[in-house]
Amino acid sequence: MPEWLTAFSGWLLGLGPRYGVNPVVFAALYVGSIPFFFVALAWTIRRIRSRRPAVIPALITGFFFLSAYLYVLVFGHGLPWWVYPAILALVSTGAVSAIRRARSAA
Repeated sequence: MPEWLTAFSGWLLGLGPRYGVNPVVFAALYVGSIPFFFVALAWTIRRIRSRRPAVIPALITGFFFLSAYLYVLVFGHGLPWWVYPAILALVSTGAVSAIRRARSAA
């Protein structure tokens, strides 16, 4: 493995104990929730298309979309101030994208 990659992974994994967030758990939540997010999004779109209530599927979709960030917000401690605006920006951008996708599909 290249030296820079070893140094980067050591730095990244070293952040876990410092801030109370395990990068491996974050990555697992982030990647692992993707299929569930798309299934819930499809469920939401089907409910909207059939003109049936879509609140529960939309909430479940939102949960899977936010799960990794919720992990950081709940278990993280002593996080730098810029983490909160960064999470807000990521969530906002992703939410706008998901809403546009759902509207175009519905």
